[in-house]
Amino acid sequence: MVCGGFTCSKNALCSLNVVYILVGLLLIGVAAWGKEFGIVSSIHIIGGVIAVGFFLLLIAIVGLIGAIHHHQVMLFFYMIILFLVFLVQFGVSCSCLAMNQDQQEKLLNSTWSLMSNNTKGELEGRLDCCGLLNNTLSQRQFTHDWFSCNAPCKDRKNCYTCGTMMLQHATEALKILGGVGLFFSFTEILGVWLAVRYRNQKDPRANPSAFL
Repeated sequence: MVCGGFTCSKNALCSLNVVYILVGLLLIGVAAWGKEFGIVSSIHIIGGVIAVGFFLLLIAIVGLIGAIHHHQVMLFFYMIILFLVFLVQFGVSCSCLAMNQDQQEKLLNSTWSLMSNNTKGELEGRLDCCGLLNNTLSQRQFTHDWFSCNAPCKDRKNCYTCGTMMLQHATEALKILGGVGLFFSFTEILGVWLAVRYRNQKDPRANPSAFL
């Protein structure tokens, strides 16, 4: 059977959906890893990445089942939803890559000011840091946070600011999420094309009268 035939299209679509399942799990995993470092709860992009990863995982399972059984209805909805996932994933990935450190600091400052003192204390204790950012824009807030900080590093007189630590991990997470998401978003167009082609092909082993 040549590569443009029914069997080749089926195998290619099944393989592509297995890759989508792995990518969906990777996106969810990296976003969940990023949530352990405080900043991510303040960046809505991370929530968008988790949502994209979940829907990509779900639609990949639907596409895999539809490809195995050559199910016309499932393949149709697979094409539509996969294209919508492509649009969302492309936008979210570009946002991840475009977010610079100044924008991350603004989000951190706005979120830090909304946190209660107990929440700040728990975060400082978990990350072993004191205060958010020691700069001219937040000097007053940092001084207040420093005197109320009870992190172990304060006794050792060797403390990093929590903002520095969170920005480091957030930048890594955003780059990974943006790069992986952007690369695989273009493969989703390939998935839509394969699904359209495979859906319109006739299964040589099926009853000809049953073909739609």
